[in-house]
Formats: sequence, C-alpha cells, structure tokens
Amino acid sequence: MAASEIVITIGQDPPGRLDKALAREVPEAAALSRSRLARLIAEGAVTRDGAPVTDQKARVTPGQVYVIQVPEPAATHILPEDIALDIVWEDADLVVVNKPAGMVVHPAPGTPSGTLVNALLHHFGGTLSGVGGQARPGIVHRIDKDTSGLLVVAKSDAAHHGLAAQFEKHSVERKYLALVHGVPDAADPRLRGVKGVSFEPGNVIRITTQLARHKHDRQKQAVLFSGGRHAVTRLRPLETFGEPAALALVECWLETGRTHQIRVHMAHAGHGLVGDQTYGGRRKVSARALEDTARAAVAGFPRQALHAAVLGFRHPVTGETQHFEAPLPADLDSLLGALRA
Repeated sequence: MAASEIVITIGQDPPGRLDKALAREVPEAAALSRSRLARLIAEGAVTRDGAPVTDQKARVTPGQVYVIQVPEPAATHILPEDIALDIVWEDADLVVVNKPAGMVVHPAPGTPSGTLVNALLHHFGGTLSGVGGQARPGIVHRIDKDTSGLLVVAKSDAAHHGLAAQFEKHSVERKYLALVHGVPDAADPRLRGVKGVSFEPGNVIRITTQLARHKHDRQKQAVLFSGGRHAVTRLRPLETFGEPAALALVECWLETGRTHQIRVHMAHAGHGLVGDQTYGGRRKVSARALEDTARAAVAGFPRQALHAAVLGFRHPVTGETQHFEAPLPADLDSLLGALRA
C-alpha cells in the first residue's frame, strides 16, 4: 500500500492545539485517531507551508493549511504462525474469533509466540491494510488467557478507529457465562451488605467499584472505592447446582471492560469463579451438596469457568448491527453436564 497525502484546512473556532485541531478536521474515512496524529506530528509527517510542524501543542488559526503524509504500513515484528482458529465471521474490515481457553491474545515478554495475533497474521496472509501504521491486527479488547469465547479484531485503521470508539462509549454488547461458588441472589442479606453491590428488577445484581493494580501483586487487580478505574458488572443467576445449592451458572454483562473485571467483582461479592486460582481462593464444595463424581469434576477444573458467549456491536464501516453467540467449549459443557447428572 503506497503512502497517502491528506490536506487539511483548519476551520473556524479550532481547538487550541494542533493535534486536537487535526483530529477534528481530518476526514472520518482516514481513520486517524488523535494518538496516531500525535505520532505523525512527532515524526515530521505534518507540514505547513512546506515546513514540518513537530509540536503537537502548536497553536493553530482558522484558514491554516496542513499536509499529512500517512506512510505505508510498516511490517510488524510479530511473526505469523500456522495455528488453527475458529473464525465465526469475517469481512474486509474485521474478524470475529471464538478464542479457545489457554491462548494468549497478544505477544508479551512471557509469551512471545503462540498467541492469537500470531495466528491471525498467518490467517490474513498479507491482506492487512494497516492499523496504527503497522500491518497488524487491531486488538480493541481482550479476554484472559484461560477465558474462552468471542473477540472482534480490526483488519483496517477505519475498523479499529470505529470499534475503539464503541468500546470507549460502552455501547458494545458483551455477555459472559460463569460458574461460581454459592448462589448470587438479591434476597441474600449477606450480599446486600457488600459495599458496591446494588439490585435491579429481575433479580439482576449490579456491582460498581473502582479497579486498580493490586499493591503487592502486580499481576492482580484490586477493588477500590476511590482512585483506580470505574467498573460496572451486572449479573443474574441462570441455574443452580447441589442440594443445598452450592454452585450457580450466572450470566454476566459488562458496562465497562477492565482487566479481570468479572473475576474480581465476583470474588468481591463472595462468589468467586470455579477454577480461578487467582481470585477464587481454595473454596471447596461441601460433600453434602454434591455427589463425589460432580465434586471431583469441580475440584479438577483447570481454569476459571468463564466464557465470552455473546458479542454485539455496530459494524464500524457499514453501520450494520452485528450479533454473535459462541456455544460453551467442551470442557465447560462437560463440567455442567456432570453437575446436572
């Protein structure tokens, strides 16, 4: 893909600095975010009267003309790998994937290969139009390594820009299925005493807190009520298991999408996920509640019992409403089968 040139004329009443003014004026089809424009300014790719303007805070006035040189997407350092993928849907702008448990989304120092991005680069086979200046998939949201389910990934800057805006506005539909200890119930007086927990019609439980990195374990998130990032999870129980009830299958849907949000919020409410070694503690099911076979299946489940089951959004290019559902993976389906039996 060749480099492109965009000519921008600053309109009336512009924002007070160059990056904001360009972000306002740039055509939507160019799909240049303010952060991408800031990088282009710093790289000398924005000129006025033939001279580079490298200060993103430079003052602008109406009528000024700027030229943006958008370079050809650079090759990414991430290597493609021939890893099988469950592609739910795909077009020229985006792909929806049903990620298996055990797969990391993006390479990191501890997992430089074998990730979803490595697999997608092989799948795309050089057809990417570039995201953020690189020929790479646009990751706009993530799910944990040991969580299964649906992810949408951008194949172009336009799709990445549009999807990111929807996630920022919290307009994306995301529903998860989780198997948790205990039964979350609006009638439970203990739950009514948990800070941040409130209740809505239809036995819907709402958990509202702040989340931030744990002070002593940087790999974990912690619940706060000042500082951190705002986080809201809603949930309702769908099915209970045991006599007396010891476990529940719950549907959770996200208003925000913070790291480990469902896992942290469920643990905060006293209903940690089955198999969650980080937040679930060492909670065991009573021998009175389940027979030995079912209890052994619960005790031996090797990951957090969490599945991203539903994903809905507006297509960032066509504007069409998209809705996808992914069935339970075999391991979680088998666990529920053992509980039902």
